[in-house]
Amino acid sequence: MKTPPPTTAPERGKRRAPSLVLLLTGDGKGKTTAAMGTVVRALARGWKVCVVQFVKSGKWHSGEVKVLSSLGAHWHTMGDGFTWDSPDLDNSAELARSAWEFARAAICSGEYNVVLLDEVTYPINWGWIEEDDVVACLAGRPETVNVILTGRAAAESLIAAADTVSEVRKVKHAYDAGIRAAKGIDF
Repeated sequence: MKTPPPTTAPERGKRRAPSLVLLLTGDGKGKTTAAMGTVVRALARGWKVCVVQFVKSGKWHSGEVKVLSSLGAHWHTMGDGFTWDSPDLDNSAELARSAWEFARAAICSGEYNVVLLDEVTYPINWGWIEEDDVVACLAGRPETVNVILTGRAAAESLIAAADTVSEVRKVKHAYDAGIRAAKGIDF
């Protein structure tokens, strides 16, 4: 039997931040799933939550939309799906810009305790949304607004702007073995 490592009490004098920026990035599965877990925590505390999805399409009918909306999350799926399925990338880019304008307004309004920007790194990396604008919005947000960002290949400026950054690393993925996304597991 192994002995657990020793633990120490938290250091005295640590401050509480009025809000945080969390970034979930990396090439592994679970970034959005982890973000949704934080949304559940916030809703359980009676917090107001706004979810803005930048890439996902409303056609997907993901499980989290149904349950988290019923718990009070304000939900906005504003993309048109995977870029490789898009018949018009100019339209996809415009949808992403509209999603950002909506998300920025939600953040700046101070109305929400948590704003989740799901898959926002993709339109930033593709040049559809100005990286500097997102970073400035995070820095200038009302002090009571927590922001969660998800997506692969987060820019260094986003990493620097975040208080907490977690990288989800792929070790193995069913999709690589030819297995399609599964309801209840992937969406």
